[in-house]
Formats: sequence, structure tokens, C-alpha cells
Amino acid sequence: MEIVLHTNTEEETKEIAYLLGKIVQPNDVILLEGDLGAGKTTFTKGFAKGLEVKRNVNSPTFNIIKEYKGRIPLYHMDVYRLEGSNEDLGFEEYFMGEGVCVVEWAHLISDYLPNEFLKIIITHKEDGRVITFIPKGNRYELVCEELIKDDRFSN
Repeated sequence: MEIVLHTNTEEETKEIAYLLGKIVQPNDVILLEGDLGAGKTTFTKGFAKGLEVKRNVNSPTFNIIKEYKGRIPLYHMDVYRLEGSNEDLGFEEYFMGEGVCVVEWAHLISDYLPNEFLKIIITHKEDGRVITFIPKGNRYELVCEELIKDDRFSN
């Protein structure tokens, strides 16, 4: 199963992410891929709102991992600076922790990723964004099925 959506505005992108944030559970792992400026952090801001995070969410580029309190904890990782590094920052502890992980540039730490996750590829186009959801594992197929039940999700 693969879901492909088109959004025209940042607000539409955030709305889709918000809906996903409402249904995720502890230990869920969301991988975000896309070029610089594609909208990964924009997506994460909407996702955090769905998790009821009150703080402003921004890119953790210089921190690598930022933690936010919400309905469940959000572990927002930007591993861009780890390219070519074999450094393990305790990723497994986060993946198996009590929160949900959002990992930007996840392909750079592929050796540390769990076997199951929801991969989201965001592509910036002239007229908006293309957001592709690729679930790996039964849990994430169920997440996608639940997500597309929402009328606001279809376009």
C-alpha cells in the first residue's frame, strides 16, 4: 500500500500531518525524506500539533534530537549532520521509548532504524507538495488505513 497526496499550501501539509499526529501511538517511528526545503519541518509542526505539543517546533539540525511533551512525547530527529558518521546516539532507546519518533534524513542512519516504520517522502513542486506515505509493517498499514478514512485527508 502506498498513498500519494498533493497539497497546495503549507497549511494543507500541516493538516495532513496533524491528522497523523492524532492517531500515532508510543513507539511509532515516522521517517521523513525530501530535499532541503521540501517541507519536512513544516510537516513535523503539524504532526506535533496533532500530538498536542504546546511548544514551537523547529528543526533540530544543530541539536540532532529535540524532545517535546505532548499527548505522548515527540522525539524529533534531524540526522543530516551525521552523514558519513558511524556515531550511534542511542537511537534504539528513542525508537523503543515511550514516545513517537520523527526522523528527518532517516536514510543516513539506516543501520539503526527499526524493521517497521512509516516512511513519508515530501517533494516540493511548483504548485505545492507531493506527499507519499510508504508503510513498512502491519502497524503502519493500519495507520495509513485509519488516516485515509478522514474526509479531510482525501483530495
